[in-house]
Amino acid sequence: MSFFHDAKAKMEGLIDDVKEVFEREKHSHTHLGEACHALHHHHASNRYHSFAPQRSRNAAKWFADGCSYMWAVSVALEEAKESIWILDWWLSPELYLRRPPSKNEGYRVDRMLIAAAERGVKVNIIVYKEVPSVLTLASAHTKHALEVHPNIAVFRHPDHLLNGEIVGNEILKSLEHFSFKSLSLAKLPEDSLKALYGANDDMIFYWAHHEKLCLVDRKLAFMGGLDLCFGRWDPNSHPLADTHPGDLEEILYPGQDFNNARVSDFEDVAKWQNNTLDRTKSGRMGWSDLSICLRGDVVDDLMAHFVQRWNFIYGEKYSVRKDPRYTALALEPRVFEAGYYKEDGSNAKRIGGEELSQESQGEYHHYKLHGIWDSLQNQFSGLTTRDSVEQNDPSRGIPIQLHSIANAYISVIKSSKFFIYIENQFFITATSDSQHPVRNKIGAAIVERVVLAHQNNQPYKVIVCMPSVPAFAGDLQADDSLETRAIMEYQYNSICRGGHSIMEAIEAAGVPDAKQYIRFYNLRNFDRINANSTMSAAEKQSGVSYETARKEHDDIVGAGYGGRGEDTGAVRGQHNSNYDNYQAAATHLKSNSNFDTITSTYMLNGPPLASIPWTGAPEEEIKAFISEELYIHTKVLIADDEIVICGSANLNDRSQLGDHDSEIAVVIEDPEPIDSVIAGQDVTVSKFAAGLRRQLFRKHLGLLPFQDWTRPDSNFYALDKGPNSYDWGSPSDLAVQDIFSPAFTELWDGRAKTNTEVFAKAFHCVPADHVRNWDEYDEFYGKLFVGRKGQEKKYEYGHVVEEEFPGGVEEVKAWLGRVKGSLVEMSLNFMEGVDFAKEGLTFNALTDEIYT
Repeated sequence: MSFFHDAKAKMEGLIDDVKEVFEREKHSHTHLGEACHALHHHHASNRYHSFAPQRSRNAAKWFADGCSYMWAVSVALEEAKESIWILDWWLSPELYLRRPPSKNEGYRVDRMLIAAAERGVKVNIIVYKEVPSVLTLASAHTKHALEVHPNIAVFRHPDHLLNGEIVGNEILKSLEHFSFKSLSLAKLPEDSLKALYGANDDMIFYWAHHEKLCLVDRKLAFMGGLDLCFGRWDPNSHPLADTHPGDLEEILYPGQDFNNARVSDFEDVAKWQNNTLDRTKSGRMGWSDLSICLRGDVVDDLMAHFVQRWNFIYGEKYSVRKDPRYTALALEPRVFEAGYYKEDGSNAKRIGGEELSQESQGEYHHYKLHGIWDSLQNQFSGLTTRDSVEQNDPSRGIPIQLHSIANAYISVIKSSKFFIYIENQFFITATSDSQHPVRNKIGAAIVERVVLAHQNNQPYKVIVCMPSVPAFAGDLQADDSLETRAIMEYQYNSICRGGHSIMEAIEAAGVPDAKQYIRFYNLRNFDRINANSTMSAAEKQSGVSYETARKEHDDIVGAGYGGRGEDTGAVRGQHNSNYDNYQAAATHLKSNSNFDTITSTYMLNGPPLASIPWTGAPEEEIKAFISEELYIHTKVLIADDEIVICGSANLNDRSQLGDHDSEIAVVIEDPEPIDSVIAGQDVTVSKFAAGLRRQLFRKHLGLLPFQDWTRPDSNFYALDKGPNSYDWGSPSDLAVQDIFSPAFTELWDGRAKTNTEVFAKAFHCVPADHVRNWDEYDEFYGKLFVGRKGQEKKYEYGHVVEEEFPGGVEEVKAWLGRVKGSLVEMSLNFMEGVDFAKEGLTFNALTDEIYT
């Protein structure tokens, strides 16, 4: 039984009242057709209804994870000569693009941008302006920290307006203590709910600018899933531990950058003191992500997109201000003289060459709803960006609502020949209209393609990697975790439950076992906190605790909020007693820092776990092991090793419908061929798509070597320095070449199964397949890590369940030594058949929108 169905059935009267704010029909076809063509007349002839045409003469390079990506961005910023344009959901001025920070102090975002401005580079930045009482991304701090030079201009958008006026105090007051937990959400007054969800004409509270884009000197573009913000820098080993008892200068994640969203999320980054994670006891959450670098004609479309967005915000908000740095932007002549765009970035022609009418131009310019691109005959194809700030308004006629990312997903899935691989932060989709409120039909396309393969007796696979739990803090059973459970329920109903899910629809169409064709996986890893005897000895000799010294270090590198960090007053160039005394004692002890993280043990050619030394008591070592889900933030689809969709868009309604968050993505079809094998057949595939897919699979399987973040290779640099480097034909490459081969199936499924079993025994992590109700949840997890009925918890979150290992730490290591990579099976039976939220909770129709 679904809680959501039951709750809404009990509250039909309230729902009818609230639905009045959605009287006007929403355009969300998420498909192509005549009805859609009529509404997208500006770009109906573009593939997928993209805002830009297909482009040739392009090049692309992938960056798997933030370490190499941010290094490449740092080089581009360092070498910028004319302009830097950035569009981000969240931008942290104190973020370090190279690590460790103590050895790379010039590579902090604010310092790099200010240095560029001092060279004469014009820096233009657009960041999402959050409602502070609802979501704290500290965009005001971003603006104030960066606008210290006249060559740097930062726009925050959108303002939160109601019929041209600032939102009334009564609404803001009701939001003052609001948090993104459904218990608070359901209790908000109706006017506040309408405001929050953007139901009041001009006002958007909840929907966000979600794009991630960086353009340098109008010739180099970076885009994808990675914001330049805290919590995103990760090497391919994804360390959880960042304790360095022998040398504080080796710290990778200072201040707010050390975060675990499942324990304590960035609820208010301004309140740095709320980051209470003790590095000697707690681990961070690893961040798995993907971004790309682009060069060529397609960059012109991204420039036009940025110029349109910038000029719209300038005209709406900043043109009346008396700051000379705030000016409109213009495309350079080589771009607008080509005839597709005007100098101000607006469209001049349809792709077929037809001039737009003055009426059409005005309408398009007014709404500023952009897509991304569809660039070429077999190279780059484009997609969408939707600016949700301009919602339906009857006084303006029919708005342009782009959903070309959804169009591209559906089209690519339907036309795929052998397989699709999806790696995404969310998976919420529908197979039919019966799954209201979910409206995007990517799930229906998957069902259609799988059923067709079965009917034609064709080999076909769908592999999906996604997070096991959304990145929100709290015990799943707690009242304040309703948001987490709501998203999980929508995802399970998309995948395997509720009567209309993908797997149920596939089997209803005559396929005996949907798992023959479609499988779901998560990622998880482990580490060891090196709180050993070296730390104890250094603390004893110096008279300073490690955490006290660590806080001064973090302030010295200035990686906290607004440079304040831990508020110790420590700065470079002065005597900082706690840091200096501890560091002197630690240096004297000459500790080996090679094993401050042990994630290399489950990577290619890594040392056996049993060989890793520990200086200290065995009973302390067993307490030092920690585990956490490896959070997937990637937004990518790869089909047949031939085509890639990559960008900022999640697989849910928020990203796909076109009237919620703004997004941008690109479809890449690389014409450079490479020989391969699929389903035992010799085939020719795309070098870009095949290399990216194999890189991701090898990382998840532990078939990549440990990445040294201090020694950049060719994959740490942007396209102007060279293409991706990949070891074609190596044993590890060939192991993931043909996903239909028995050897690959044994490798992929075998490692996922083994890893799942080990993590379940060692850490009792949830979700777990055998946990199907709250009593079983309490028995397996709750009483150990949360505590129940007046009893204290037995273990800290993420630590080893010691009673599972009567043989002590050596037995633990024997089990953990079986882990290879980070791939685990997704628990599709978790909490099956029970409500994910308690009965009778106040519920409203608008909460549907926020979670899908």
